[in-house]
Amino acid sequence: MPQATLTSTGADQFAVSGELSFATVTALLEQSRSLFAAAATLDIDLSGVNHADSAGLSLLLEWLRYGKRASKAVRYRGLPTQLHALATISEVDSLFGDIA
Repeated sequence: MPQATLTSTGADQFAVSGELSFATVTALLEQSRSLFAAAATLDIDLSGVNHADSAGLSLLLEWLRYGKRASKAVRYRGLPTQLHALATISEVDSLFGDIA
């Protein structure tokens, strides 16, 4: 069974690792609600993601929507090539700004 984790790595910093897929994103979304609540901004490192599908892209878009609703800046770092390609094909890559 696919695994994914979301961890706090410091003040307003988070890391995602594992697989961002239909099998994992619902649990990550639920977990993110409590982890992100106290953060002023969301700096999310995705370099530990080893596989992603369109559900993973949807999760990242949901986190952007959450940030906008909560007036919190969202920054993604280490966006895997696979996710960048999905964002480009879906014509939503401009929503991610400059990815570090």
